[in-house]
Amino acid sequence: MKTFSEYCNLLNSSLFSVEEEKVELLISSLIKAWEKRNVVYLCGNGGSAGNANHLANDLTFGSTYPHEIGISVESLASNASVLTCLANDLGYEYVFSHQLKVKASKGDVLLAFSGSGNSSNVVEALKTAKQMGVLSFCFLGYTGGHCKELADIPIHVNINDMQISEDMQTIIVHYIIQRINHYVKNLTKTIS
Repeated sequence: MKTFSEYCNLLNSSLFSVEEEKVELLISSLIKAWEKRNVVYLCGNGGSAGNANHLANDLTFGSTYPHEIGISVESLASNASVLTCLANDLGYEYVFSHQLKVKASKGDVLLAFSGSGNSSNVVEALKTAKQMGVLSFCFLGYTGGHCKELADIPIHVNINDMQISEDMQTIIVHYIIQRINHYVKNLTKTIS
């Protein structure tokens, strides 16, 4: 059992193990999606689904405030009717990939979250993204699993702790939101 200080130290060391150039690629891809009006899709299971929903909100509004138009974002984990229909009729492994097939276009971005990297529905979403020309990023813990091989750009932290893996998702995307917001504010000043 970790003490709070040990938990914080592990979180801190995990944060400093992130490959910063991959985070920079995600920032530039999200800015490009915003500028071109492409859609950013998010997906994950359990706590990662909660993070996908939370971050869809933050990317829609917080990343581009006070600009009138935010990033077009959709969490594929947010509609219970769609999720239960697809899980029942097609199988749980297709709840995200089928939505992508219906909604996504080439040039869109998929941001997937998986602690283990082996969630079958995230694996299928990454496969579909690749087939459709949707750029995929995946936040991963543990060994990275199958998702590490499938994502165009895996953001992997080799940590055998689900809670810290999910903490990383939120912390990194909150940082990204601040960076995009700074970019948008500077852009707005330049145009004014």
